[in-house]
Amino acid sequence: MKTLVLSLILALFWAGAPIKEGYEVGDTAADFKLKNVDGKMVSLADFKNAKGFIVIFDCNTCPYSKAYNERIIALNKKYAAVGYPVITINANDDSKSSGDSFEEMVRIAKEKSYDFPYLVDESQSVAKVFGATNTPHVFVLTKDLKVAYIGAIDDSARKAEAVTKKYVETAVDELLAGKKVTTTKTKAIGCGIKWKSV
Repeated sequence: MKTLVLSLILALFWAGAPIKEGYEVGDTAADFKLKNVDGKMVSLADFKNAKGFIVIFDCNTCPYSKAYNERIIALNKKYAAVGYPVITINANDDSKSSGDSFEEMVRIAKEKSYDFPYLVDESQSVAKVFGATNTPHVFVLTKDLKVAYIGAIDDSARKAEAVTKKYVETAVDELLAGKKVTTTKTKAIGCGIKWKSV
């Protein structure tokens, strides 16, 4: 009987039974160490005075990422000074999207004068652990790396002037005020991450 049960479990596993991947709100995120566009390795632990983090999976090429670019820069300008820096991560496989090469990341970060880390997740392991699926895809973390919000930056992917709900700003403002986040999850709108072929 035990052998039969084990066989069934293995059969389900090999048949591609869904395995939970990615964080949910309330989970504790694991720190990571990834290469920044300046060539230095960066981890969340490096930010000694941070009260939390706005982690954004982003890229160079997606039209949605381009539409959000100025808003991401503005998020860091507004919140880094009060303890919630923006950390952007590009997990796209550059063999499938040549515009997402590390060299292109460096060029864009210089061109746009990024004052926040833009990290390359070459193995895609960080994106998989987080459960990132799109660019952009946001994870707001508290100081102790608890996931407080997952989803979109706001409710207007294409036009900044059409925004009526600023999900990330509201979540961070509530955390800074010592309140519970009211909207903890929204659908991330953007291009799918370009995963490596298995």
